[in-house]
Amino acid sequence: MRDSYEVGLARPTLHHFRDSASLDYLKFWAECAEKISWFSQFERVLDWNPPFAKWFVGGTTNACYNAVDRHQEHCASKMAIVWEAEDGTCRNITYGDLYGQVQRFANVLKSLGVKSGDRITIYLPMVPELAVAMLGCSRIGAVHTVIFSGFSAASVRERIMDSGSKVVVTADGGYRRGGIIDLKGTVDEALSGLGSSVEHVVVLQRTSHAVKMSSPRDKYWHDLMSAADEVCPVVPVDSSHPLFILYTSGTTGRPKGVLHGTGGYLTHVYSTFRWAFGATTDDVYFCTADIGWVTGHSYVVYAPLMHGITSVMYEGAPDHPDNLRMWRMLKDHAVTIFYTTPTLLRMLMKFDDYSLPLGLDTLRLLGTVGEPINPEVWKWYFTRVGQSRCPIIDTWWQTETGGMIISALPGLEKIPLKPGSATRPIPGVELDVLDDDGQPVKPDTRGHLVIRKPWPGMLLTLWGNDSRYRDAYWTRYPRYYHSGDYARIDEDGYIWLLGRADDILKVAGHRIGTAELEGCAVSHPDIAESAVCSIPDEIKGESIVVFVVLRSGTTRNQKDLAGEISQKIRDEIGAIAAPGRVYVVPRLPKTRSGKIMRRLLKSIAAGEEVGDTSTLEDADTIDDIMTSLVGSD
Repeated sequence: MRDSYEVGLARPTLHHFRDSASLDYLKFWAECAEKISWFSQFERVLDWNPPFAKWFVGGTTNACYNAVDRHQEHCASKMAIVWEAEDGTCRNITYGDLYGQVQRFANVLKSLGVKSGDRITIYLPMVPELAVAMLGCSRIGAVHTVIFSGFSAASVRERIMDSGSKVVVTADGGYRRGGIIDLKGTVDEALSGLGSSVEHVVVLQRTSHAVKMSSPRDKYWHDLMSAADEVCPVVPVDSSHPLFILYTSGTTGRPKGVLHGTGGYLTHVYSTFRWAFGATTDDVYFCTADIGWVTGHSYVVYAPLMHGITSVMYEGAPDHPDNLRMWRMLKDHAVTIFYTTPTLLRMLMKFDDYSLPLGLDTLRLLGTVGEPINPEVWKWYFTRVGQSRCPIIDTWWQTETGGMIISALPGLEKIPLKPGSATRPIPGVELDVLDDDGQPVKPDTRGHLVIRKPWPGMLLTLWGNDSRYRDAYWTRYPRYYHSGDYARIDEDGYIWLLGRADDILKVAGHRIGTAELEGCAVSHPDIAESAVCSIPDEIKGESIVVFVVLRSGTTRNQKDLAGEISQKIRDEIGAIAAPGRVYVVPRLPKTRSGKIMRRLLKSIAAGEEVGDTSTLEDADTIDDIMTSLVGSD
């Protein structure tokens, strides 16, 4: 199959746009900022006191106003959110509906004593009220901190304590694979023993699940909303005013509270959404990310609403009640832009029996986010889902960057697409790949991905911990943001992500990226998914262990298949990368967000205690893997 593709891109080429943007990048970003609404104009584009940046200094704006208010004159009756529940129930919410609900909820917060700068923890399932709660916070200058609904009570407690939240917004429960997740019970457990730090718990009745309500702390959403006034004036905030805290994993095991501001963040996500998707008022956009993660913040809530388009939001598991759920949703809602994860694509590819439903002709653009996509999955996505006519944008960015940093930009330019490459940096961002000594590497050489200059969507700091912010991102390469990811740049300037630097295996002194190994294994025609870890080796230091999941219908002898994969890795990456073991397993251990828990695989391979499995999508996965390993050595 071809190595590069150039198909159906939305706009004509703007020659050298990315390069010219970097020549006077402050002027460039100032022009981008003019596309959002300001109450008072900024006086200075950037105040850079490394590593702290203030963007659009002196300007005042509001995230809720940009997402909702400014659409009321011309498109109040337009659908903002088309929400589908796991049981198939749908709700349509117009921009006018959203405007009313957000104002009421902002008044609910004010009635609970919430003021500008106060932190509000939101622990809800994927329902429209989650977006309403976020926008209600931003309307009055409160800082929202959304917690993914799959986290345990201990994780919720830790985040509430660290943020100092005074209000928690949750639900009686949420639906997942036909069952009910007890969210209110998790919050009760998290708050047990915390005293009076959390003054109020607002409970949305999503299910018929009975919950314990503790008076006067706990109050029902519908009671508060029915009593709230329907008009709430928007509060202008400084451009650098905190918008949200979002917790992400730290290398020490303690989560980091990534703090994002308002004006710079809004400018970044608005611009990148326009460049990447080229969205028009006729588009129907579906991003499968949970709002509990940064993709959900940036490209489910804020950016699509700022552009006034219609978004599909889904509550449940992507393969429930069957593996055709996603395809039916794309067809039923006439989706034109589909933005999802390689993890989900690999799962769907595994069950591809060449009977994908007809009716995906409305699709015009595909995207991926969250992890590198290997070429085989990219090609399947392009040919089977996109029918060889839809461009694929493979985006790279992080919780810390706020929005896309590397991506093809069909809404802006036309360039060849290379399966597996995220292409080039967005306009106004300068990247490099450095060696351990801080020197740029030669083309096609692996190194550390860094960002050379501040960008509008960058985090302000880590909540309550400026020193950790410096240490985590700015000390290895002073004045450069260290992403923690490995990458290489080819001779055409295309960037290839090679996984986290802390996911690197060191075998006999050689560094080998897990992404490279997993991509090689998945390129085998009988393999749907792969995960790689290492175990201690007395001679090599570490020995590579590969776990693979077969494609549906494959009946190959497992030992023969394991041998083929081992030889394939030896041939394509090198003898030093040859795995010590290859295990064929029925499935991989994943969190509800689709992340593979390699830590658990490492424990299994090493014969150690598995430990905490509370964040797994299905705890039975571990037993299934253990059973499949018996007698396989």
